[in-house]
Amino acid sequence: MEQPIAEPEGPTRPWQAADAGAPRRAWYAGALQRQSILVGGALLFAVLAVTALAPIITPFDPNLVRPEIQFIRPNAVHLFGTDNFGRDLFSRTVYGARNSLLIGSSVVLMSCVLGTIGGLLAGFYRRLDTVLMGAMDSLMAFPGIVLAVAIMAAIGPRLQNVIIALGIVQIPRVTRLIRSVVFTIVHTQYIEAGRAIGMSDIRILLRHILPNCVSPLIVQATFIFGLAVLGEASLSFLGVGAPPYIPSWGNILGEARVYVRDAPYMMLLPGLALSITILGLNLIGDGIRDWLDPMSVARRLEAHQRTQ
Repeated sequence: MEQPIAEPEGPTRPWQAADAGAPRRAWYAGALQRQSILVGGALLFAVLAVTALAPIITPFDPNLVRPEIQFIRPNAVHLFGTDNFGRDLFSRTVYGARNSLLIGSSVVLMSCVLGTIGGLLAGFYRRLDTVLMGAMDSLMAFPGIVLAVAIMAAIGPRLQNVIIALGIVQIPRVTRLIRSVVFTIVHTQYIEAGRAIGMSDIRILLRHILPNCVSPLIVQATFIFGLAVLGEASLSFLGVGAPPYIPSWGNILGEARVYVRDAPYMMLLPGLALSITILGLNLIGDGIRDWLDPMSVARRLEAHQRTQ
């Protein structure tokens, strides 16, 4: 009986790499040893926990307008005071986290899916490379915030449109990242062997090329998440983001800038929440990059210490 032809084996994934003679460890052991991942994860978990418990820990409706108590300074009832419409700032900030994180996760999903598809096609098919990269370079020629503002001005200030605008800004960056990874492995021996035994292009892309794009894509996704949250705040701060009646960190900061001299406390909590979220995401991204990249300085130092 004719034996089936075994598929060529690709390079070992970064999280599968192991030193010769070293005891086998769980795949997550390296991640748990990195302080940046632990600290960033703790910060992000705190933000997510507050967001999930919003109906329980918020004492007021975030959109409840009470003009008789506007500009109340922080006290025992209103922990962070009230705004120019008498709305509780603590409640609005907590509920605003939901919209900001929703926008961030949606932008990550949109940009990573479309950018990965574009990068795989551009890197694998040279004829498509010129067309796709020309379009991506045209988008990257504009500063990100300027392009997002232009898109929002054209399609209108809605929550869904904020996701579309920020996703379009990030798609070229993901596309170029995946394309560069594909270029490094598309002419390797195991890809050529797959073509020689008659594997289809789709199978080669999905089974042997796409898995090698996962680790850089995960790192890029964490940074995109932070940039999307910050981008939403920037658009809302400029008045072209989410509608004013939707609580978000950018809307709160945009309204507070008018009263920064008379009521500076209005910017305290949303600004702090935004900073903590961005810091946590960046720490997680840096830690994952050092963990998954076998050529990083941190991984080299660890390998050097184990050999001594």
